[in-house]
Amino acid sequence: MNVVEVENLSFRYRRTRSRSLRDVNLTIKQGELVGVIGPSGSGKSTLSLTLNGVIPNLIKGEFEGRVLIRDPRTGEEFDTRETPVPRLSTVVGLVLQNPESQLFNMTVEEEIAFGLENLGLDRNEILRRIRWVLEVTGLKGLEKEFPPTLSGGQKQRLAIACVLAMKPSILVLDEPTSQLDPLGRKEVLGLVSLLNREHGITVVLVEHHTGYLFRHADRILVMDGGSVVMDGRPSEIAEEVEKLREIGVKLPASLEASHELRERGLVDGLALTPEEFSSILRLRAGARGRSASRSA
Repeated sequence: MNVVEVENLSFRYRRTRSRSLRDVNLTIKQGELVGVIGPSGSGKSTLSLTLNGVIPNLIKGEFEGRVLIRDPRTGEEFDTRETPVPRLSTVVGLVLQNPESQLFNMTVEEEIAFGLENLGLDRNEILRRIRWVLEVTGLKGLEKEFPPTLSGGQKQRLAIACVLAMKPSILVLDEPTSQLDPLGRKEVLGLVSLLNREHGITVVLVEHHTGYLFRHADRILVMDGGSVVMDGRPSEIAEEVEKLREIGVKLPASLEASHELRERGLVDGLALTPEEFSSILRLRAGARGRSASRSA
């Protein structure tokens, strides 16, 4: 089932001359983990904001085309232009790159409860959801902590917990690790994998650190100039190294290195992960060893 359908989508912000999105067409299936990469200004964040109706309902501009969201639990279909953002938030959860812009309550527990109270849920259901998201996001035991005192990774996991408590079936994350150190990045991306693989949540992840996407994504969308210029499996996108470099995409070191070795005729394949790169090197070393033995 397609849970996201974007048709001929274009958008221009007010008081700007050029369009941030240009004729975008894409579909996303239930349960997919879709990565979105591209240089700064390519339209990644703007696309994210259209998926839960922030654009065009809260952020105005020249909007063309349409974005359809389907709730896999009920089969209901929502046109984002015609559906209020609070209603869409129960189907599509949006997490921004700066968690502090989404946190404003006095405790972790109150932060998670805020959106649930606005939905008008009863107390028992609110408490049940709080316990669940604290467990899932690894924040159990921090219920009474003041959010500004948390680590960067904990703050971002709290932002995800607040969205997750609304029980969305689709999670959109706009560069959630851009302000985190390696440990915080590992925590957040590990949580993303958990939510996708074990809880079946469809994930759209805009991510500057592309190594994770080449390792874990089902598909990768490459954006440039407001358009989706490439769409395929990680192994397919990896074959376009030169084009990715021209666009300005930062590639995983393993992919860069294996591409250089293949260009020189030293190896046959491309490595999407450090483990794959090590395997290629071992195979190369083994082949050289066998060749030396035959020569002797």
